[in-house]
Formats: sequence, structure tokens, C-alpha cells
Amino acid sequence: MIPSQIAEEVIGCGLGLGAEFVDIFVDKSSSRSIRILDSKVNELGGGIDFGIGIRLLFGTNVVYGHTNLADLDELIRITRLLAPLGRQQMSKESNVLANFKLNPQQAFINHHPAIKGINHAFPLEQKIAFMQGLDKFARNSSSQISQVDISLGERLQQVQIFNSQGLCTQDERNYIRLYTSCIAEKPGERATGSEIPGAMAGYEFIESLNAQEIGERIASQAITKLNADHCPAGKMPVILGNGFGGVIFHEACGHLLETTSVQKKASVFWDKMGEQIANPALSACDDGTIAGKWGSINIDDEGMPTQKTQLIKDGILTNFLVDYVGHLKTGHARSGSGRRQSYKFAPASRMRNTFIQPGSYSLEDLITSVDHGIYCKTLGGGSVQPGTGEFNFSADECYLIKNGKIGKALKTATLIGTGPDILKKISMVGNDLKYSAGVCGSVSGSVPVTVGQPSLKVDDILVGGQA
Repeated sequence: MIPSQIAEEVIGCGLGLGAEFVDIFVDKSSSRSIRILDSKVNELGGGIDFGIGIRLLFGTNVVYGHTNLADLDELIRITRLLAPLGRQQMSKESNVLANFKLNPQQAFINHHPAIKGINHAFPLEQKIAFMQGLDKFARNSSSQISQVDISLGERLQQVQIFNSQGLCTQDERNYIRLYTSCIAEKPGERATGSEIPGAMAGYEFIESLNAQEIGERIASQAITKLNADHCPAGKMPVILGNGFGGVIFHEACGHLLETTSVQKKASVFWDKMGEQIANPALSACDDGTIAGKWGSINIDDEGMPTQKTQLIKDGILTNFLVDYVGHLKTGHARSGSGRRQSYKFAPASRMRNTFIQPGSYSLEDLITSVDHGIYCKTLGGGSVQPGTGEFNFSADECYLIKNGKIGKALKTATLIGTGPDILKKISMVGNDLKYSAGVCGSVSGSVPVTVGQPSLKVDDILVGGQA
């Protein structure tokens, strides 16, 4: 990390070269990992990455550079290299550092502390024993389970943020995530089951998990998919399961509410503030303050305290997710959403914990409202067209609904539609809100995010199946 005196000189240099805004992002990340494959320890890894990013703004023109060296001469060199690239018109350069001082640093408060973080002396043998136990529970569930793959990743990110508005702050982020998957096989066919819980916490999060339940759950999912019937195709009502079902909202709608796309008018919602964009049954928010959640943060990567941002209320668009540059370009208030993967990326508007808020219906209410359709209990990967929100997602575990009852299991189906369209067709919202951890990739790299929703009824969506 660097002393504030160095930050003052670098920022002063940037201002002296004509920049209207300068910020510095100091980033030190420590990580370690364990992988169990074929019931044995397959990999042990870890490392430290350190670097500093410098951003200069000339109006809304942004230039960014980074280095792994923390000495003053190197940081001044980077700043002097960037400045000519950012100036929109030539101006006289000053070789004298501007008279700049940072405000006193406020006391750091970690709202998401780790009791057993990466620096805690927790026995490696106990972690391995937990993972091998989970492996055994999955394998013992069925003779059709042919492979189990389990990984545990831990990371501590420590950051300092300084800017030319006087900001001097820091943050500490502890991440932990368990990756579990298994394969079930029969002659000529195989299917997978997986679960990947994560949190902004230490190993105490893993201790709160039940290895037997997870092992048996991923095995059951794989076996169910292996022996399922083909899914019918066509337009029909669909019940989306809670938790990771929220990935559709995240991908097909959430990205369209970030000023990363709004400022370029590349979002269909860029001019819809205050308008009805969804069924009145739907409300959604992005909340970075939820204790211990995978996508939570104390401050964003521009140093602004995080907050809860109501995106949609009773179907009406109420807010966008706004970073500093997005604020300058759109006029919308910042929301503490400026995020980046590391010092190698300039920050951009990104989601944190994004979810559809719970309604009043039970899952049974949703199922009984459908005469013929499918219940997508879990969703997998998919693709989205930026700007329009056109998507296709695979439904990993799904079941036929017939006369208001859950019937036979179905093989993987594909859900096809657009975000703006599906928002209007969500007519019933369940009361069983659940969150799931994920990783979101965008212009500022890959960042931890949480997706979530209660069970939902979509009145009409195109289902791609093989039956």
C-alpha cells in the first residue's frame, strides 16, 4: 500500500497537467485454493497480486493506466504518459506539482468482517476433510455418479482509494466460494449437477454449510436430468424457480440499467425513467449492503459508500446504477456502483446484489395456476444480446406442469425471449426469495455479484425443447 503523501503528489501532478479529476486505486489481493478430484487432493494454489491504477478525466474523456510498482517516480511517469492522451485540446503543461492536499482519512468500518479469513490459522486438513466428505456423500447417492469435482477458493482484497476531490479511504474484502459439481452416466449419455455457494466472509461460511445436503443435492440433480424425458417446445407459461433463476433478470435487464450502457443510449431503457416497464407485480433492487452476501461491498471502487438502489417499483423504472463517469454523462445521481475486477481495469457501473423482491404467493399457488407448462427449478448458462436484452438460457432442471401439478422431470430446455418483454409477462411473484452467488463479466472485468428472486410465473415465453 502507499502513504497518502505519495498519492497527493501523483494527484497534484495530474491536476498540473490539466486533468479535471484524478483518482488512484491501490489493490493488493491474496488468494488460495484447494481442489478435490477423484476423491483426492488434485491442486493446492495461492498467490499475491499487487498493483496501482491511475485514472485521469479531461471532461468526460477518460484515460487509465496501471503499474505493479509503488514508488513515486513510477507513478509520476505513468501520470505524465497518460495526460497527453486525455487532453482534448492542447494546453500549456505545468512541470510544477499542483498544491493539493487530501482530506483526513475517516476510520475504516468493515460491515462484512471475516471471523476466519484467509490469514486465520485454520487447519488445512479440516478443509480437505470437509471437501472429501462432500465428495463421498455425492458418490454414495447413486452408482450412476461417475465423477465429483470440488474446489474451495478464498481471497482477501485490500484497497486504498484517493482522488482529487480530497478522498482518502480504504477497504478490506474477504471472499470465499465452494465449487461443487458431479457427473452421472449411463450408456451413451451423461448429465451434470452443481452448486456454487459463496459469501463475503471467511471459512465460517463453509462451516455453516451441510456437506451431506449439498452432496446429495448435486447428485440428485444429475440423476434426475440423466433419466428425464424430452422437454416440449413452443410458447407456454413457465414457473421460474427461486435463487439462480434471477440470472435472467441480471443478464437481460440488469445490464440495461447500468449507466455503462445508458450513457451510450445502448439500452432500451435509457429514456424510460418514471415509466411503466414491467408488470405492476414486479419490484426489483440492487443492494450492496446485505450482510455477508457475495456481491456486497463497504464502498465501491471509486470510494463511495454502498447503498440499496430501488431499480423498479411496482413495475415503474425508478433508478439506474450509476458510477462517477456515468453521473457526469447522464446527470443521474451516483449509486455506489463503480466496480472493477482489479487495478488493471478502470471502474464502471456494475451490479452488486441484484434481485426481484418477494411477493405474496406460495410456490404451490404458482404451480396450480398453470394448466400446461413447465417448472424450471434451476437455470444454467446462456447468452444475451447487449442493448436489446434478447436472451436464451438453459433450464438445467425442469419438470412438466399438467393440470396444476408438477409431473415428470424433463431434460434441459432453452428459454428464449427479451428482457423488456419478460418483465411485462411476470404476473405472479412468490414469497420464497433466495440468493445465489455468481460472477459477472463486463467492461471493467469480472466481479462477484449475487443474483436472486422468489419463484415467478411468466405467462408466456418461448421454450426450446426436443419433444
